[in-house]
Amino acid sequence: MEALYTHGIHVAESLQQALGGCEKVLLWLSWIGDPRASFFIYFPLTFFLNKKAGISVLWIAALTEWLNLTFKWLLFGERPFWWIHESGVYSEQQMPKLKQFYSTCETGPGSPSGHAMITGATWWVMMSKLSAFIYSHTRSSLAKNIPVVLYIVTLLGIGISRIFILAHFPHQVLAGMVAGAVFGFLLGRYEPKNIKLIHYVASSIGLLLSTVCIYWVLFYLGVNASWTFPLAAKWCAKPEWIRPDTAPFSSLSRDTGALLGLGLGLSSPMYASTQGWKMTGKLKTVCIVLSLLIIEIMDQVPLSKHSKILFYALYYLKHAFVPVLVTAVIPWIVRSVFVIQQSQKRN
Repeated sequence: MEALYTHGIHVAESLQQALGGCEKVLLWLSWIGDPRASFFIYFPLTFFLNKKAGISVLWIAALTEWLNLTFKWLLFGERPFWWIHESGVYSEQQMPKLKQFYSTCETGPGSPSGHAMITGATWWVMMSKLSAFIYSHTRSSLAKNIPVVLYIVTLLGIGISRIFILAHFPHQVLAGMVAGAVFGFLLGRYEPKNIKLIHYVASSIGLLLSTVCIYWVLFYLGVNASWTFPLAAKWCAKPEWIRPDTAPFSSLSRDTGALLGLGLGLSSPMYASTQGWKMTGKLKTVCIVLSLLIIEIMDQVPLSKHSKILFYALYYLKHAFVPVLVTAVIPWIVRSVFVIQQSQKRN
C-alpha cells in the first residue's frame, strides 16, 4: 500500500502544479460532488421534474452513503493530507510542497471516495432518466448519449478535484466512481412505490442500529473506528477547517433522517392533497426555487457543537425536515396560493 500511496502523492503534486490556475473550478467541482448536494440540491430538483426519479435519488443517496460509511470503516483508508506526515516516507527536507483547502480536512477514513461514490450513484439515476426523456422526444441515439458523456466527464472532474485538494488518493476516487456507477445501476432499477410509513421508519431505525452495531463490534475486536479524528485534527492546516458534518456519524444522521423525513412527507395529508394536481412548468420552477432557497437558509443555521450527541440529533432532524419540506410543505403552499389566485380571478 505504501507504493500506492506514494504514487498518489506524486499525482496530487503534479495536479496542483499543473492545475493551480483552475483552483476555483476544482473547488466548485468538489462542492457539487459533496454528498450533501444529493440531499439538498439534486433531490429537490429531480423531485419536481420527475417525482418517481426524485424519490429514487433520495433513496439511493441514503443507501449508497450508508454503504460508503461501512466500507470506510472496514477498509481503513488513509487521507493524503495526514498520510504524508504520518507515513515516515518523507523527511522534513523531502516533504512534498502540497496545499490544503477548506474542503481538504475531512475527518473520516478515505476509501472509497464518498463524493465519487454517492454522486456517481445518484447522478446515474438522473442521467438515465434524462437520457430516456431526450430519446423519447428526439429518437436520436446521438442526443440520448449527451447525458452519459456529461455524467462521465463531470464525475471525472469531481474525482480530479478530490485528488487535487488532498482529500483522497487516486485509487480511492476510482473505487468510489466504479462503486457509485454499479450501485446507481443496481438500485436505480428499483423505484420505491406505495411504501408505507412503517417501512420508512423501519429503514431509518435499521440503518441506524446496524451502523452502531458495526461500530461496537469493531470496538470489541480492538479496532477504533474513530482512529482518523486525531490525525485529521493534528495535520489540518487550519483548525476551523475541521467540520463535524464530515464525521461518519454525521453521514449516518443525514441518511437515516432523510429516509424518515421522506416517509413522513409522502404519508402526510399535505402531500395527499396535492396528488392529482398537475403543476405547470412555471409552478414547478417556483417549487424548485422555494425549496432550494429555504434549504439553503436552513443549512446556514449553526448547530450546537458543545455536545456530539446533541449535534447529531439536530443534524438528524434537519435532514428529516428537508424531504417533508420538498414533498409536502412546498407543493401544498404553492397549490394553495394557486387555488386562491384562480378563485379571485373567477370572482
